[in-house]
Amino acid sequence: MNVSTLAPSRRLALPTLNGRQRLGAALLALLLAFAWLVPWLFDADPARQQLTRILQLPTLAEPLGTDHLGRSLLARLASAVRLSLGMALLSVASAAIPGVILGVMAGWRGGWLDRVLGSLADACLALPGLLLVLLLVAIAPGNFWALYVGISLVLWIEYFRVVRARTRILVASPQLEASRLLGFGPLYLFRRHLWPELAPQVLTLAAFGAASAILAMAALGFVSVGLRPPTAELGLLMIELLPYYHEAPWAMAQPIVVLFVLVLSLNLLAGRDPR
Repeated sequence: MNVSTLAPSRRLALPTLNGRQRLGAALLALLLAFAWLVPWLFDADPARQQLTRILQLPTLAEPLGTDHLGRSLLARLASAVRLSLGMALLSVASAAIPGVILGVMAGWRGGWLDRVLGSLADACLALPGLLLVLLLVAIAPGNFWALYVGISLVLWIEYFRVVRARTRILVASPQLEASRLLGFGPLYLFRRHLWPELAPQVLTLAAFGAASAILAMAALGFVSVGLRPPTAELGLLMIELLPYYHEAPWAMAQPIVVLFVLVLSLNLLAGRDPR
């Protein structure tokens, strides 16, 4: 008898998206297309100043107009979306990988390892996330890595706590116990029993974490403690255009609308069918 037939098997299937998630995926795809197609279709430098074209209304040459220094808002918004999505992806990956690994180790092994890792997570929670990011930004003002490290240190705790709690339940399941008695190793048990159950929750946390990272970077840029000009970043675009909201409200609204749609798409993508 082939022992592999006795072990419960699960195929890794792609998750089915509900209506809200499909809408979120469509909005995110549109933003990705906007961010990466604009440099190919329009020859515009986001940092090039043209003082003769200050706060120009949208035209065929500049579909979104120009800002207070005559820079192309189309090019700057596309660059800002690329920066925000890149930061979100990098932060989520850096937080999810150690968070999942440490969460599985703590939930599976228990004992002193669980207590040590749990204490480490509690110690990180004792310092407010925004304060931690601000401390790192104060050490290296205007640097991308300070934002990235600070946001990643804040996000990993959620992955760790959710995965640890779920792993504690899964390691006691009859399916995993049967596979363990049949002699299958830890990697097989993780791939066949743990990850299929953890993946939906981890992906949901990833979508929410990406939205949180984008909002955090925009908020820090808006209060002028994040990235420095002339970097094209959504928070910086808002604070730069804020003094001109009377003369060019259409320009001020653009980064706000883009940020809203970006965060909305990720929140919709993270949502679950309540049924």
